[in-house]
Amino acid sequence: MKPVSIAIIGSGSAAFACAIQAVDRGARVTLVEAGEVIGGTCVNVGCVPSKILIRAAQLAEQQRRNPFAGIADAEPAVDRPQLIRQQQARVEELRAAKYQHILDTTPDIQLLRGRARFADAHTMSIARADGSEERLSADQFLIATGASPALPPIPGLADTPYWTSDDAVFADQAPEHLVVIGSSVVAVELAQAYRRLGSRVTVLARSSLLFREEPLLGEGLTRAFEDEGIRVLGQTQASRADYRDGEFILDTNSGQIRGDRLLVATGRNPNTADLGLEAIGVETGPGGAVRVDESLRTSVPHIYAAGDCSDMPQFVYVAAAAGTRAAINMTGGEARLDTSAMPAVIFTDPQVATVGLSEQEAHVRGIETDCRVLELENVPRALANFDTRGFIKMVAEAGSHRLLGVQVLAHEGGEVIQAAALALRNRMTVEQLADQLFPYLTMVEGLKLCAQTFAGDVKRLSCCAG
Repeated sequence: MKPVSIAIIGSGSAAFACAIQAVDRGARVTLVEAGEVIGGTCVNVGCVPSKILIRAAQLAEQQRRNPFAGIADAEPAVDRPQLIRQQQARVEELRAAKYQHILDTTPDIQLLRGRARFADAHTMSIARADGSEERLSADQFLIATGASPALPPIPGLADTPYWTSDDAVFADQAPEHLVVIGSSVVAVELAQAYRRLGSRVTVLARSSLLFREEPLLGEGLTRAFEDEGIRVLGQTQASRADYRDGEFILDTNSGQIRGDRLLVATGRNPNTADLGLEAIGVETGPGGAVRVDESLRTSVPHIYAAGDCSDMPQFVYVAAAAGTRAAINMTGGEARLDTSAMPAVIFTDPQVATVGLSEQEAHVRGIETDCRVLELENVPRALANFDTRGFIKMVAEAGSHRLLGVQVLAHEGGEVIQAAALALRNRMTVEQLADQLFPYLTMVEGLKLCAQTFAGDVKRLSCCAG
């Protein structure tokens, strides 16, 4: 029997996860990539380089100030160009190992260079850089074109040399004063990183930091930022942006803000505008995100979508999981992607980590809740670290006490949240979670302690009470 032919637009995490799974199931795959490099956002300009930048900045801050009485603080000597060279080398290493090596060793995955557009529901037209055009037909298609930084409609902004996150992660010098427009994941991560690399930083938040999350998270992170000298201007919007004599000038409702660099981090828009989707009946939602069901199918049954171009959550691990499941469904299987217990981490310090429903989200769904908040001064690991910034909040269903969601603000909070995700996935109650064995002097022990607060006061427990 002739193998299934699959055409994938894009070459990022969703695309490669789909391609690998599909060829393992007997399909032949063609990837179509319009950019200069393969690998998509995560490895090239997103997760990998940004987390290297954030970690370097964290180590610089630990030199600058630490909580231990016997260790002297010292201003770090930051060689930004050298850091960039190391960062870029790791990016290239991972791109070669995780993407190019797959192409080189998997004959059933072919790469075509060019810009794809659907000519009809079973055929794509691929415009090559030399001006030629190629037609590609396939049995099944995956749209995995990712997303690009969004630009807010601020008069004058487009005429300035503003940074997007793509620029900020590879800038070879830390600015004297970085102004950040935005208040969500990328904005807060990069704002703190540049503060720790030596810049003055001002954040303009249209509402408040992390306004889509549990309010306690944004409030706690704002306090942490202000303690580090980051100026956070809430309820602030720019009405005009100009650039004169090497300086950005922003007119805002909080006054005029000036800085030598401006980072615009107000989200990302799906790269779907030029694919010809409307003509073939593929439905899109706000911003052009491709609508998919739990099987990753679009409104056209043999066309799938995954990653940041779809209406799934914009996380690389969701993209990869979606690509894998799409491949299974393209090749005769039945797979679904359930994001109800999807953990998420924001790599600030303290980190923000969430899974499941917030208290507000539960109420919107008509679920009555019982909630507890455990301040980190009650977690032995935080006390031993001399860093009690943050909390753990647990949301349970009233009556049954079934766990609905967890929100964490803590140093290395991302290392805590997966245990909560597993508890949520297994529909545990807070009493069942409180009864589990957790290793003493770990941050994840805070989950057990928070669960125990539903039955009593943890201040009355011994230090490692079971």
